[in-house]
Amino acid sequence: MSLAMLTAACDTGTGAAKPPKTTTLGVVEEFAAPAPAGSRTSMIVTDDKGSAYLSWTEQRADSSFAIRLAKWNGATWDSTRTIAADRPFFVNWADFPAITKLGNGDLSAHWLEREGASTYAYGIRTVRSRDDGRTWSAPVTPHTDGLAAEHGFVSLWADGGRNLGLVWLDGRKSAMKDSTREMTVRTAVVREDGTISKEAVLDARTCDCCQTATAKGTLGRVIVYRDRSDKDIRDIAIVRELVGGWSPPVLVHADDWYYPGCPVNGPQVAASGKTVVVAWYTAAHDTARVLVATSTDGGATFGAPVRIDEGDPIGRVSIVLDSRAEPIVAWLEQRTTDEAEVLVRRVTGTTVSETRSLARTSGARQSGFPRLAVLRDTLLATWTTTKPAPQVHVARLPLSSSAR
Repeated sequence: MSLAMLTAACDTGTGAAKPPKTTTLGVVEEFAAPAPAGSRTSMIVTDDKGSAYLSWTEQRADSSFAIRLAKWNGATWDSTRTIAADRPFFVNWADFPAITKLGNGDLSAHWLEREGASTYAYGIRTVRSRDDGRTWSAPVTPHTDGLAAEHGFVSLWADGGRNLGLVWLDGRKSAMKDSTREMTVRTAVVREDGTISKEAVLDARTCDCCQTATAKGTLGRVIVYRDRSDKDIRDIAIVRELVGGWSPPVLVHADDWYYPGCPVNGPQVAASGKTVVVAWYTAAHDTARVLVATSTDGGATFGAPVRIDEGDPIGRVSIVLDSRAEPIVAWLEQRTTDEAEVLVRRVTGTTVSETRSLARTSGARQSGFPRLAVLRDTLLATWTTTKPAPQVHVARLPLSSSAR
């Protein structure tokens, strides 16, 4: 792919000088999660009515899997609901289901299903619920190529009042004769009646298995992902939804990370008003870092990134914005050969708060990716521990601006 321009400053973001710290996060309080032992790949989203929805993949006693959901009403979890079960799921530590709330109040979800004999021949299925997750529609496949190839690493959003937007990594080129095996980034909209519209290719050559992410501010929707140049430079790119369609991709920052493989470590993005903030992992020039960059013009340009890790990050980032549009980031930090820590930190300009530790876990793949959400004045977090079995956890932190 040919990038139209580089928008970031020349600073490499090595973070040799640590930014000053200010403590602006409350104490971590873990509370009972509705997901049992054997659960993994959790996601959490919130709505403007004060509710939170937790989804996860659950391995059952017979070793089959189900995609499950529970709702938090601010005091308790309600009964667990099943989004899907007894299907040929593709279950993967990094490419996993998600949920979102649509503009009309419906819930929508996606999962992945096997579509052929090849290990990575799988497709996307989307469903919606009009009764808060108790019953679900028949699944819809949003990609129309019909090929047994990889379709995954999905991000969802509400497109207008009733439609579902999504972006994904698409490997259909690998199933075409006389074609390159390049991964692409594609987007589409699933209408309320299940028909597909607005199909588009956003990038014709990208990293093979890093998560996509999306957010929307007042200047429009943005999508971020890990790019892949013809020289195997794997930096973070962004596209913006404009009046005439999607913009050409540009780099958030020129890390110049040469990596002849996929790091399976995608970026995350959050937006509020004209502010767009991207968090990502890089190991450019043999230095592992978690970086955060901010745009004040809807993602058109970004300032120099701020390094926020503690020196030995694994990555697997998540990001949200608080009511003041200040980013809060979670990531995994390696502690010992066998142990990692789930950390969270606020970023205010070039100032970072003290870290809050959510939990100790493993740095292995099975520990997955922590995820954050904001519910009014509270930060919600979910993550997975691995011993004695995978287990989803949930915690909350008050978003206090006072020192502690």
